[in-house]
Amino acid sequence: MSTRRPSLLDPVFRSVETLPGIGPKIAAALVKLTGPYVLNLLFHAPSHVQERVALEEPDDPHVGKLVILPFEAEEHRPPASKRMPYRIIGRSGNQSLEVSFFHASRDYLHRQLPTGIPRWLSGELGVYNNRYRMLHPDYMVPNDAKASIPRFEPRYALTQGLSMQRLHKAIAAGLELLPHLPEWIEPSLLKQRAWPSFGQALALLHAPDGKDASKARERLAYDELLANALALALVRQNARKRPAPPLTGNGRLQGQLRQMLPYQLTGDQERALEDISKDLGQPERMMRLVQGDVGAGKTVVALLAMLQAVEAGRQAAIMAPTAILAQQHFDFIAPLAARLGLKCVLMVGKDSAAAQRQARMAVADGSAELAVGTHALFQDGVGFRDLGLAVIDEQHRFGVAQRLRLSDKGQGTHILLMTATPIPRTLLLAEQGDLDTSILREKPPGRLPITTIAKPVDQRGAVVDALKRALAQGAQAYWVCPLVEESEVVDLANAEERHESLQKVFGDQVVLVHGRMTGAEKDEAMAAFASGRAKILVATTVIEVGVNVPEATIMVIEQAERFGLSQLHQLRGRIGRGSGKSTCILLYQPPLGETSTRRLQTLRESDDGFEIAEKDLEIRGAGELLGTRQSGLPKFRFGGLEERPDLVPISHKDARLLIMQDPSLRATERGQAARLLLYLFERDEAARYLVTAA
Repeated sequence: MSTRRPSLLDPVFRSVETLPGIGPKIAAALVKLTGPYVLNLLFHAPSHVQERVALEEPDDPHVGKLVILPFEAEEHRPPASKRMPYRIIGRSGNQSLEVSFFHASRDYLHRQLPTGIPRWLSGELGVYNNRYRMLHPDYMVPNDAKASIPRFEPRYALTQGLSMQRLHKAIAAGLELLPHLPEWIEPSLLKQRAWPSFGQALALLHAPDGKDASKARERLAYDELLANALALALVRQNARKRPAPPLTGNGRLQGQLRQMLPYQLTGDQERALEDISKDLGQPERMMRLVQGDVGAGKTVVALLAMLQAVEAGRQAAIMAPTAILAQQHFDFIAPLAARLGLKCVLMVGKDSAAAQRQARMAVADGSAELAVGTHALFQDGVGFRDLGLAVIDEQHRFGVAQRLRLSDKGQGTHILLMTATPIPRTLLLAEQGDLDTSILREKPPGRLPITTIAKPVDQRGAVVDALKRALAQGAQAYWVCPLVEESEVVDLANAEERHESLQKVFGDQVVLVHGRMTGAEKDEAMAAFASGRAKILVATTVIEVGVNVPEATIMVIEQAERFGLSQLHQLRGRIGRGSGKSTCILLYQPPLGETSTRRLQTLRESDDGFEIAEKDLEIRGAGELLGTRQSGLPKFRFGGLEERPDLVPISHKDARLLIMQDPSLRATERGQAARLLLYLFERDEAARYLVTAA
C-alpha cells in the first residue's frame, strides 16, 4: 500500500507562489515566514486581533487607539529634508487632521489623497502640535469603500519584505483552496466541546469578525495533539509488532553484582528491575523508560538489565549523548564487568583509529559482551554479534532516528530509555506517548540533604572567601556560569572570565570546561577535577548531567535567575553524592521578578525532581522546559500543550481507541479522515507504519 499523500490535500500542498498576486519576492518572504506550502500559511496563527472604532471625527477619548475616520485633504506639504515627514493637512468631520508619512512618494500620496476628494482612513489616532494626527494609515480607501476596511483584523508576525495587508490577502486566497475534509474527531467529543469543523475553525482563526475565536483555537490545538498522539501510537504499535527473542537470564551475574554493591537497592530500583525483567521475558520488543531523579541510581538499574541480556547469551550496549557521560558510565561499569569475567569496551568518536578498530572487532566477534559509547555506537562500521538490549541514556538528547539506528544493530533488540530529567506526565505523553515507564524517586541510603541558599551577586566576594576556607579543609566545588564568552547583548556571567578571576585567587587549582572546547581539552580538565588535582571546576551547563565526583560538595550557580528550575535541579544534583555535607549557592542579580522569585524559592524548599518539574512546567511552559530542539518534542503551532494541557490525555485516549478499532486507518470513515490529519500536521513519517499495520 502506498503512503503517498492523499490527493484530496493537493490544493493546500501547492506552493505559495501559485497564489494570485504572489510573485517570487513575496513568495520568498512567505516561505521564510511560514513555509513552502499554502497549508503552512493557513497554520500561521495571528498573535492577536485588533479592533477598529469607526468615528465621524477624531476625539480625545480615542487618542492612541485604532480608528476609522473620514478625511478630505486640503493641502500637501512636502518635507524640507529627508528626515522630515510628508504632511497632508485636511478635515475630518469638524476637526483638523494631519496625515503624515516618512519616506513616501509624492506622486503616490497625491493619487491616494488628492485634495478635495473624500476618503476613509484607518490608523492610530494621535496628537501633534495641538492637532489630531494619523501617522502612516494602514488603509486609505475611496468614500464608497468604507466597508472594505475590516473592523476586526488579525495581526501576525511578519518578516522583511512582507506587509500585513499582503499577508492577509495571501491567507484569504489560501482559505479559498481549502477542501471540505471529513471529520476525524470522535463525534461525542466534538459535540461536548462545541467545536467547529476544521475548515470553520481555520476561517474563524483568520477572519474573526468580532466573534470569539477561542473555540476555533481550541479545536485546532486538539487536532494537532491528536495528530501527534496518533503518530506516537502508530510507531509504538509497529515496535510492539516486531518480534524480539525473550531475554531470560538465570540471575547468576545479577546476583554476583548485587553482592559487590556496598548498598542495598531502593524499593523503586527493585520495582523498576521487576518491570524490566518481565518485559525482557516477553516475545516482543521492550520499550520502557526509566525516569530517575537526580542521584536515584539509574546506572545500576541499567547495568543489572544489561546483565540479564548477557545471561541470556546476548550482548548489551549503553549509549550516552556526550563523551564525558559515556566515559563516566564506562568507568563505573568496566571494573564491575571485569570482576564478573566480562569484557566492556568504550566507543566514542575521540578515540584513536586503532582503539576504535579494536572496540569494533570486540563487539563484532562477541568477545565484548558489553559496550558503552556515544553516537559512535550506531555508525555504519559498527556491527554487533548479537545485540539483545540497547540502553539509551538521556534519551531526549537523541532524535528518534538515532535511537532506532542503535536498536537496528541487532535482531529484535530490546530498548531501555533512561532520563535523569523528571518529565511531567503531560510532557511525557506529548513526547513519548503511552510509553511503559518506571520511576525512581527514592535516593540510596546515606545521601545527605543539600543545603540550598540564595545570595545577591554582589556577595560574590564573600562566596570566594568561604570557598577558601572550604578548600583548605579538602572540599571541591563547581562554579557554573550561563555563557562561555562575553556578550555585548546579554550581560551574563562569563565562564572564561570567571575562570580567570578565580585563578588569580586559587591558581592552578581551577580548571575550565565548556561546550566549545575540544573533547581532549574537556577530558583533561574533568580528569584533573575527578582525581582531586583541581579543586574548582568552572563550567557552563555541559556538566548538567552525568558528572559524578563524590568529593565535590559545593555548587555555585551564577545568575541563577537565568536558568530553568529543572536545569537548576540537575546542576545541584552534581553535589551531595558523597558522605560530606553539601551546599548549593544561587547567586542572583537583583531585583528579581515574580517568576525568578518563585523559581529560586521552589528550589530552596524542595529536592523532589518530579515536584520541581511540574512547577517548572507551570512557570515556563513545555517548549522552554525541555527545549524542543534538544528533546525532540514537537513544536505545537496552536499551543495545545502549554495552553490546554488537559487536552493531551484526551487526545492519547482517543488515539489509542482509534488505532484499536482501525489499525490501518482505512477500514472506517473516521480512520481514513485521521490519515489526512497525519499529513496535515506533518506527521508523515508515522504514515509508513500504516503499511505494516494493515
